[in-house]
Amino acid sequence: MRELIVNLGERSYPICIGSELLSSGKIFSDLIKSSQIMIVTNTTVAALYLERLTGSLGKFNPVSVVIPDGEAYKTLETMNNIITNLLDNRFSRDCCLIALGGGVVGDITGFAAACYQRGVSFIQIPTTLLAQVDASVGGKTGVNHPLGKNMIGAFHQPAGVVIDISVLDTLSDREMSAGLAEIIKYGLIRDEEFFAWLEKNIGALLERDRNCLIHAVERSCRNKAEVVSMDEREGGIRAILNLGHTFGHAIETKLNYKKWLHGEAVATGMLMAAELSCRMNWLDKETVQRIKLLLEKANLPVKLPASLNGDGLMDTMVIDKKSRQGRMRLVLLKGIGEACVTADYDHDALQKVLDTFPRESDSH
Repeated sequence: MRELIVNLGERSYPICIGSELLSSGKIFSDLIKSSQIMIVTNTTVAALYLERLTGSLGKFNPVSVVIPDGEAYKTLETMNNIITNLLDNRFSRDCCLIALGGGVVGDITGFAAACYQRGVSFIQIPTTLLAQVDASVGGKTGVNHPLGKNMIGAFHQPAGVVIDISVLDTLSDREMSAGLAEIIKYGLIRDEEFFAWLEKNIGALLERDRNCLIHAVERSCRNKAEVVSMDEREGGIRAILNLGHTFGHAIETKLNYKKWLHGEAVATGMLMAAELSCRMNWLDKETVQRIKLLLEKANLPVKLPASLNGDGLMDTMVIDKKSRQGRMRLVLLKGIGEACVTADYDHDALQKVLDTFPRESDSH
């Protein structure tokens, strides 16, 4: 097992990475400081891993809440169901929630933990590649609103993150690719050497080579942990972690959180950000092509759905958490491994990217 620390003073916590960790009772004994435990998972993950985790937590006798699977259920209504279960079971302020699932489960569980009795402990056990390298680390929690993704939420750091690489064996190929989008992001924003490694090893990652996966997950988590340690609440540099997300969240919102996975939308969004950076003469065309090629090799979309028009995307992008004093800020690239957050972009160039970016059919 490998262990990283997210260094946040008294809120610091470990990220444990390895194989078969779901069966390790000792890890959970070290992390859990309560006798009241609630596992939150979804219908898909429950059938695969709930029994195994419950067995590892045998002495705690945990309660389980199973929510529907999908981004469409990342709502206040679903979170309220978790809160109701906590109250029905008379959970006190020293209880602990465990999020067993992908980013949706992690975000909702974390938000419930942040709100219940003004904040209780929770642990992340991410079961998708995307959640392992992104959503489970950093303390961002929340739910969606019909007008915008993740618009309701709170910063609430977990007590620990347990990443079991072996659960990826049951992940679909499409979900694997979606997770690779966030891994590629770390190379683009601050780790050029890692980006070059990904270009050479993307095939092995798609084939689920265990050693390559552990390296990619650890490197990604290390990059995120370092950024979060410098800027916990996204007042400055942490915003670079949102490369492609302003575009991607607009795509997801316009598609009503259906059809595309989060990582797929982020992949296209990162390429759109690269294209805008190129139009502003920050990137050359060869670099944009290099980014596009890696995304294609990862089986990620590099075209927008045909149904999305530029004006509609722009209207949705304006409602963004990175906006300051009414001005939309974007994460752009000055090179591979060098990202920046700026409101000083070429607005005409942005509109051209939104209007002329290649489209594909709606089916995906």
